[in-house]
Amino acid sequence: MIVRLLLAALAAGLIAGLAMTPAQYVKTIPLIMQAESHEGGGHDHGAAASGSEEAGHEHGAHDHGDESMLGLGRLGDTILANLVAGAGFALMLAAVALLTGIEFPAGRDGLMRGLLLGAGAWFCVQLAPSFSLPPAVPGFPYADLQARQNWWMITVVVSGAGLWLISLRPEMLLKALGVVLIVMPHLWGAPVPEDIFSAVPAYVASAYAAASLATTLFFWLLLGGLLGLFMSRVPQGSEA
Repeated sequence: MIVRLLLAALAAGLIAGLAMTPAQYVKTIPLIMQAESHEGGGHDHGAAASGSEEAGHEHGAHDHGDESMLGLGRLGDTILANLVAGAGFALMLAAVALLTGIEFPAGRDGLMRGLLLGAGAWFCVQLAPSFSLPPAVPGFPYADLQARQNWWMITVVVSGAGLWLISLRPEMLLKALGVVLIVMPHLWGAPVPEDIFSAVPAYVASAYAAASLATTLFFWLLLGGLLGLFMSRVPQGSEA
């Protein structure tokens, strides 16, 4: 059974990861390219063509071989990165479902539980951290990378624990504790950059933050729905 569950999770992750690429090219990558054109303080089309290392690695916008991290071109790198991320997040989501005892019955109920699981993951991984540390385009001021990563990981973990207490525990005291856990990282405060100057217009940064949340919501809902659908078809108690 474990092997079939893993295969179901991997299939869901690969499909969702592949579907993420066109969503990025429609919503977020045009904004990344627009922000890159402002890097250095001017409308430098050369900057838009070359791109920053971070944008080139995570998103990609033009298929230039010399910008490729893996020799596949920026589009190829983006697809590969999304496939790897989709598979990894799918395995994580399946593990969470197994550890918390979430089952996926056949039919619509399994699909709906998967969608709810995906929505919860989006809240913990994307929405909750963005309250204090929103997604930022290239050229926008950043705090120290290690500090941001540490704060983000702590926020994801405590938000997941808080959401679990709120949604799956009946005791009101534990539900209140869940709310406290979700709010706690934001009361502590996210790391802030020392220099807040940026040549990137604020409207580009805000549009990117909204577009990033929208595309990741699409990804997590698709991933959760597919995971629920595929895992509901794995016979319970069958041998691998």
